[in-house]
Amino acid sequence: MSRLVALGLNHQTAPVALRERVAFADDALRAALHAMRALPGVEEVALLSTCNRTEVYALTDDRGEGLIDWLSSYPQNGAGSLRDYLYLHEDDGAVRHLFRVATGLDSQVLGEPQILGQVKQAWSTARGAGALGQRLDRLFQQAFVTAKRARTDTRIGANPVSVASAAVRLAEESFAHPSDCTILLIGAGETIELTALHLAQAKAKRLLFANRTLAHAQELASRHGGVALPLTELDRHLGEADIVFSATASREPILHKAQVAAAQRGRRHRPMLLMDLAVPRDIAPDVAELRDVFLYGVDDLERVIEENRQNRREAADAAEAIIDLQVARYREVLAASAHHGTLKRLRAHGDAARDETLRKAKQSLAAGQDPHEVLQQLAHALTNRLLHAPTAALRDAALNGDHDVLRAADRMFPSEKFPHNALADAVDRQLHPEHAADDNLRDDADPAP
Repeated sequence: MSRLVALGLNHQTAPVALRERVAFADDALRAALHAMRALPGVEEVALLSTCNRTEVYALTDDRGEGLIDWLSSYPQNGAGSLRDYLYLHEDDGAVRHLFRVATGLDSQVLGEPQILGQVKQAWSTARGAGALGQRLDRLFQQAFVTAKRARTDTRIGANPVSVASAAVRLAEESFAHPSDCTILLIGAGETIELTALHLAQAKAKRLLFANRTLAHAQELASRHGGVALPLTELDRHLGEADIVFSATASREPILHKAQVAAAQRGRRHRPMLLMDLAVPRDIAPDVAELRDVFLYGVDDLERVIEENRQNRREAADAAEAIIDLQVARYREVLAASAHHGTLKRLRAHGDAARDETLRKAKQSLAAGQDPHEVLQQLAHALTNRLLHAPTAALRDAALNGDHDVLRAADRMFPSEKFPHNALADAVDRQLHPEHAADDNLRDDADPAP
């Protein structure tokens, strides 16, 4: 039997050096989804890959073993096993995990708002790749509802703190205050956009924007007041920067030790603060070995983030309660959908009975029969056609001692609401033939088609 699983690693279970080896670039997501969907036993799959997590959500029949093997052998992973760093959630646990992720309760920055957009993008990409089926689609839709409700009903999203704002705050507390510095921002994505906004609020002295696509850098420069540079001129201007923020989608470092060392010589070794906000990392780790260079990555922001986490703990507890309710709600929706086929057949039976009796009534009217008599015949025939099958089923249940079916009928048609309902009369006639003389509803009067 297929089961829902969520597996992956994040900032809590794996260091950035490992996370970057299983980070999927946007242009690699569809191929990865197709490869996982083709694994034996995998019916549906979605992939969420951000700077702090790589997670797979799937409907599979092997508890995710095939997916774990695939992720462990992903080419970018290189040598070594991921198994010691992976977590695995199943069924309700997987539902709860996705809801917590979408709400920001599992984020490095508690309640950060960017993760919901990233979850939506993962859902959209999986749908576009044909890897998402009805069950996972419903799960993600419920996750969006849960996240929205948590943010509306609690203060989990109040005074939002992002990795970008935490990085700017750390810079403000360092030797290199933004208001006195030339700041270089590398990249043009959401993280750099947020960083620029926070730097503007901090009254940064001068901003330089560098990006592989110059037009994107120019857009940022025009919005936030700065100078745009093509990435090819990075070495030429690196020495001007007192602070560097970098967040690109590059698979390999774009700043190496030799480049920074050359920039430092031109700066006569004035201190330089480098903030690497990318996963995979944009700045080679050995840059930290240089004198008067201070390199921080996403894992180094924990102190700033912990203060935020303490301030939001009460709101987080309220959000957890909402998630508990939504997990139960999702379970109810799944249970109802399991009987969707039965409900469709019941509806089809009713529609067929209506159409057939209406067709006969129209024929009778066209033949000149009295309209009042036609209506009486229509009502009588429709009642018999609708009740024949359930009446027969209840009769068999009574004869076979199937009390579950009988109790179900009592719940659907309680005597206090249906004191003289036709179905109850019909059941009574089947169970008590001695009442036949008083029965105005005969099963054989208009047999079911």
